[in-house]
Amino acid sequence: MRRDIRKLGFSKVSKKMKYQLTTEISRNNFAAFVWHGIFLSLASNFSDVHTIIPSMLIKAGGNAILLGLLTTIMIGGSGLMQIVFAGFISNKPNKKNSLLLGINLRIFALFLLGLLLIKSATINNLLLILFIFLLISVFSFSGSFAAVSYVDILGKSILPDKRKKFFSVKQTISSVGVFLSALLVRALLKYFQYPNNYGILFLIAAFFLFVASLGFWKIVEIDTFIRKKHTFPQYLKKIPKEISRNSNLKNYLIIINNLGLAFSFIPFMILFAKKNFGLTYGTVGNILLFKIAGMLIAGLVLYKRSENFEYKKLLYFSLVLGISLPILSLIFSGNLLIYEFIFLLSGVFITAYKIATNGILVEISDNENRATYTGISGAGNILPTVFPLVAGILIATLGYTFTFILISLIVASSFIAINNLRCYLPQPIRS
Repeated sequence: MRRDIRKLGFSKVSKKMKYQLTTEISRNNFAAFVWHGIFLSLASNFSDVHTIIPSMLIKAGGNAILLGLLTTIMIGGSGLMQIVFAGFISNKPNKKNSLLLGINLRIFALFLLGLLLIKSATINNLLLILFIFLLISVFSFSGSFAAVSYVDILGKSILPDKRKKFFSVKQTISSVGVFLSALLVRALLKYFQYPNNYGILFLIAAFFLFVASLGFWKIVEIDTFIRKKHTFPQYLKKIPKEISRNSNLKNYLIIINNLGLAFSFIPFMILFAKKNFGLTYGTVGNILLFKIAGMLIAGLVLYKRSENFEYKKLLYFSLVLGISLPILSLIFSGNLLIYEFIFLLSGVFITAYKIATNGILVEISDNENRATYTGISGAGNILPTVFPLVAGILIATLGYTFTFILISLIVASSFIAINNLRCYLPQPIRS
């Protein structure tokens, strides 16, 4: 094994830090992460948190408040759990096993959810919704467990000057895979009847996620040097110090809270579509296709400019889109074709926002504190955690217009934090 590792480009440096990263091992890990990204993209449409899962809950009898609660769990609650997981994982010099554990739990949850929906004709409706919440919680929380390890391993597995290229390549290839799978999802939704159509989607998602996880077995991870292990209370005390001493981290938390609200808003566009147009499987399929087309277009453009674009400018672009989505939804609430087209803009927003925030998190952290910063970013993502539930209540009481305008105003307030963010271009490392 050690001989194989040396062939890949590792050189031994010390007893505590066995190997250092070089060009060859970076290239190997680059390919492994891309493999994962390809099959994850194929899986993502079959369990899409913005379209498939919300529409599945609505078909099962869910209302605005239940959708808000489920969105809170999927998008916000999973992030909040990262603070717990990061406190545990940050003490570990090697995080590959934790990554694989989290992914396997997600596969298991999707598989059970698929079987549950196929057999749901014999299950009480309230019990079905309860099981949906339980399995989606396992799916989301295990995803946040895996995410802490993923960001940490990614940060030390690919050379800094190759990261922008990686994020762009991954997003572009993923967008192609997502677009192709969207066509299949649309066909399956229309060909099979509820609940079998959703059950089949989740079973396929579990399969693709399993294939995606095989890429991580190829990664050769460098142990992180841990100066001093800490207990969970000590870890919690460390968080305010990290935030206070790093203005970039402080601004980053404001950005993912306020601008991130636009990300957690998208499922409510589905609910709004049901109110105005009904929610046929054709409409769900079209919405998914438009969203994926936007992701693909944005991914291709950013890939072409991977050596030149700046994360900060990408955030400004995301800000404009994030403000626009709720307003455009209200303006075109009477035109189905244009309303479906707005989801193309939501896809562009998702790609730009993900690339910018993922890249910035890696840049403002280092190998020693990256797991901690990932946990902080997850737990600090408070507004997108609680606001979907609040939004569900606001929609039920004050209506869509008030709620959507409020979301746009909150998103707009992230401008100051973006303006104060300081991003640094990584310098090439020669091996």
